[in-house]
Amino acid sequence: TFTLEEVAKHNKSGDLWVVVDGDVYDLSTFEDMHPGGGVVLRDLDVAGKDCTEVFYQLHRQSVLNKYKRLIVGHIGGHKSTIVHPAPGSLSKVPYAEPSWLTSSHPSPYFNDGHKKFHAEMRKFFDEEIIPTAAEVEESGKRITDELMQKMASIHMHRMRLGPGPHLHGLSLPGGIPGEAFDYFHEMILHSETARTGTRGYADGLVSGMLIGLPPVLNFAQPSLKARLADEIFTGKKFICLAISEAFAGSDVAGLRCTATKTPDGKHFIVNGTKKWITNGTFADYFSTGVRTSAGLSMLLIPRGDGVETRPIKTSYSPTAGTAYVVFDNVKVPAENLLGQENKGLQVILSNFNHERWMMCCGAIRGGRAALEECLKWASQRKVFGKPLIEQAVIRNKLAQMISLCEAHQAWLEQITHQMTRMSYKEQATHLAGPIGLLKASATRMNHKIADHAVQIMGGRSLTKTGMGSFIENFARTHKYDAILGGAEEVLMDLGVRQAMKMMPRAMM
Repeated sequence: TFTLEEVAKHNKSGDLWVVVDGDVYDLSTFEDMHPGGGVVLRDLDVAGKDCTEVFYQLHRQSVLNKYKRLIVGHIGGHKSTIVHPAPGSLSKVPYAEPSWLTSSHPSPYFNDGHKKFHAEMRKFFDEEIIPTAAEVEESGKRITDELMQKMASIHMHRMRLGPGPHLHGLSLPGGIPGEAFDYFHEMILHSETARTGTRGYADGLVSGMLIGLPPVLNFAQPSLKARLADEIFTGKKFICLAISEAFAGSDVAGLRCTATKTPDGKHFIVNGTKKWITNGTFADYFSTGVRTSAGLSMLLIPRGDGVETRPIKTSYSPTAGTAYVVFDNVKVPAENLLGQENKGLQVILSNFNHERWMMCCGAIRGGRAALEECLKWASQRKVFGKPLIEQAVIRNKLAQMISLCEAHQAWLEQITHQMTRMSYKEQATHLAGPIGLLKASATRMNHKIADHAVQIMGGRSLTKTGMGSFIENFARTHKYDAILGGAEEVLMDLGVRQAMKMMPRAMM
């Protein structure tokens, strides 16, 4: 242990110590490696001083974890007043967690099993996924096979597809039997993924599987389904959904990619292109929408001769594997037909509700994570001699962000409850409109949250590293959810049109 007076003696170049939250760091050899330059460390308010307040004006807490090796001791009798969250712990920041995770707010939807499941999954994300998120987001590399296997070992690939026979007979995190897994458990997984704060990396965590595999599980022939499911669930192979084209996005009926049956009826010859295909650059299989003789069909196309993928540069990380896909005279066995020939639109549409609901889970949790960043920053940042939070205009922005997060979380939980009580067919009838409206509203919510967050964080929100890295990524990528899975305008219109189908001849 040291006293502050002893630390103060080490205040010059080559012999430079500082104190951060009671820990004494020897920065003598680190001085010239400091990203901001050695002059920052030689500042009279830093060298040999307790610079806790200065540190948190400039750095994220994760920096301390990175440089623990520089700690040479502690200040005797110091009692920390700063929260250092352990992996798996809940945030103590107000509104940083949905209310069901707080002891003071009982929930009608979540039980102790959900909380045990959440605790284990939060710890898994904190220890295995989040530590490398920023690095992989920046490098653009595909997630490692090692991480794929770790996810597979806890059945995470299976769980992210939601409840179903693919989970039966399994023991899941938190001691949950596979048969008891419900949409609230699944919501937890999508919500935790959003906490990474790295939108490209989140999609790189094989999100293509979440929309590419269900058509196979629900519509493929039994032998094909069994073989493919094993390859995908064990993390050995990758699959994606290939619907969108340069000519057809939300307008699925406008697909131009063709599949022509051979004279013997044993194969389809596929020609055409697909665009903006998530995980496409590294996918082994493509669940593909094609135009056949008298309508649309769905085919499972394995990567092989005639299949070419090229990366598309987008505003988020290449780790998502966004691809332009070319099918040039690709020969596909007729047994790879998903569903009935010329009735593929039903297969495509059957996937949309669940996909949009998943995006709601991620978008709403992402907005809350941005809110937490702003609450922390407003409390620790000092301007004009006092904390930023003491500015009424800042509190007003935070109030709007809190209100949006709480309202959309409540709406999401209500719809999720309905999903647990309805069959897939009933969901298509009664929830397609509400889910579409929720997704459109949630992405509008994040537009407003991003706008407020950028103003609160100032110049840091424009910087990819450091204090504003989370908000910079959020502000740059939140529009993905407003486009993918159906554009806001299309979904708003869908919501009203679905409602009007139930409209009686009511008069004013």
